[in-house]
Amino acid sequence: MNRVKERYVRDVVPALMKEFGYTNIMAVPKITKVVINMGIGEATQNAKIADTAQDELGRIAGQRAVVTRARKSIAQFKLRQGMPIGTMVTLRGVRMYEFLDRLIAIALPRVRDFKGVSPKGFDGRGNFTVGLRDQLLFQEIDYMKVDKARGMNVSVCTTAKTDQEARRLLQLIGMPFRTN
Repeated sequence: MNRVKERYVRDVVPALMKEFGYTNIMAVPKITKVVINMGIGEATQNAKIADTAQDELGRIAGQRAVVTRARKSIAQFKLRQGMPIGTMVTLRGVRMYEFLDRLIAIALPRVRDFKGVSPKGFDGRGNFTVGLRDQLLFQEIDYMKVDKARGMNVSVCTTAKTDQEARRLLQLIGMPFRTN
C-alpha cells in the first residue's frame, strides 16, 4: 500500500472522525481524484510543442496525458477551433496516491524559497488547486531535454463538504500549508 493511502487509513480517518464528530466511517472525506493541467498557448504557432508538453506531463503523472483543444475560435488570440491549447491528465486510485506522495515529499520541497502552499486555493466545495511554476520540480523530467519552463495546475478533488474539512484532510495527509 502507498504511504499516503496507508497514512489516510491509519491516522487521518480516526483523527477526522474525532475532530468533526463523524459517526460513520463512510462520512469521512476522502480524495477522489487529482487533475493536472498544463496550458500551452504557444502551441498555436508550433503544434510540436503540444507533443513535448504531452510527453512531459505523461512522465510526471505516470499515465498518458490528453491534448485539450480550443472549443471555439477567438480572433484576438489568433486561435482557431480545434487548435491544441493545453494538456491534462486525471489520476485516480493508486496513481493518484503515488503522485500526491511525490508532490508532497519531493517536488514541493524543491521549490526555491518554499514557505508552504497557499491555503487560499480552495474553491468553496472542498477542492484544492495549487499552481506550480515549472515542470523541473519533478525528478522524472530530464533538465537537458526541456526547451521551456511550463507551469501547471494541480487540482485535488475531495468529498469534503466544506473547505475547513478539506484543509484538515490535506494537512493530516502532509500537505505543507503556509501559516501566515
